[in-house]
Amino acid sequence: MTPEEKEGFMRVALGEAKKGWGMTHPQPMIGGALVEGKEVVASSGVIRPGAPAPELQILENLGRKPKRNAHLFLTLEPGPSSNRMDSALNAIIESGIKNVFIGASDSVEEHANKGSDALKEAGVQVERRVLIDECKDLNLLFNYWVNKQAPLFAAKSATTLDGKIACRSGDSKWITGEEARQDVMRWRRLFPAIGVGAGTAIEDDPRLTSRIEGEDEWCGVRFVIDGLLRSAMDRFLPSLYTDDFRDNTIVVTTDAAGTGYIRRLETEGVNVWIMKAKNMRVPFPELRKRCYDVGINGVYFEGGSQLVSELLHTRELDYHFNYRAPVMLCDDKAKPVYRGLRVEKLSHAIGLEDVRHEVFSGDQLMRGHITYPPRMDVDETVFSH
Repeated sequence: MTPEEKEGFMRVALGEAKKGWGMTHPQPMIGGALVEGKEVVASSGVIRPGAPAPELQILENLGRKPKRNAHLFLTLEPGPSSNRMDSALNAIIESGIKNVFIGASDSVEEHANKGSDALKEAGVQVERRVLIDECKDLNLLFNYWVNKQAPLFAAKSATTLDGKIACRSGDSKWITGEEARQDVMRWRRLFPAIGVGAGTAIEDDPRLTSRIEGEDEWCGVRFVIDGLLRSAMDRFLPSLYTDDFRDNTIVVTTDAAGTGYIRRLETEGVNVWIMKAKNMRVPFPELRKRCYDVGINGVYFEGGSQLVSELLHTRELDYHFNYRAPVMLCDDKAKPVYRGLRVEKLSHAIGLEDVRHEVFSGDQLMRGHITYPPRMDVDETVFSH
């Protein structure tokens, strides 16, 4: 089998895995395909928590013993982290399959290759790392969750070439085109929670739902980060607090907020998380812990500038999506996407690793895990929410 053929069949398995996009938390997305000759004869993926391992479903769908020299393609190695090691291994070995191709190893380093090694010991030929980057990237949230025992905090920004998110007048719709904005909807569907700051909730009145053509509007958890509950005032009250999805909204505030506003929100059916804070700012480590306690394995922050900058300042941002449009404002008073740091050497810059690029018409997406320098000097008074 040629490398091109192997990648083609693994893409079939990836397609099966992606059918569970945003629906398998806290389990990973996994897909598989069984190939006989040059033909995929059975395929399956995990599409909900608690669903059977794809190996089991594939063999059930086939309805017979696999032919001699059949090939099984799996996006994720059977292993302890995905809670399918024994059942998957037994199913493969008992079926008589002798050739298995694996995309990504088990997400936890100390578990990596255990499933592959067990198959080899049973006489199965195993080839690893077929489309490994795509297979690992598929489970961005799960991989972070099982390795860090914490939710992935990611942020999205849409900027001009010169790093601006709005004109000096505040006009910002739309910087990127329709294709890029639809990709944002796709990522919204993956993350179980979306977060914005009080300023964005008030000024933009966003819905924070995923709206994809051909699918029902979907709403996960919607966080509004508002240390003083400005957004609960009559003149500001956003539709997040009154629409049909308001019971999915959680306002994250501090013990400095007014109890009257808290009662008002709760009366409207909005949830309120109160965090103890030394100042008026929501402590992100406490938010992260609270998310972990309730099983939220990822939050997709959509700004604004103040919120994303503070996440960077406090080193609480783990991943970043930057959509960049082919336009320039060239205006010092246009609104920048990030602020608050004083960086005098390039070695002190915040960076990205494991970077991936995509193009949507004229717009570009760069995304990756954030790396922080040894030290950052920041004006502590810059941020409040």
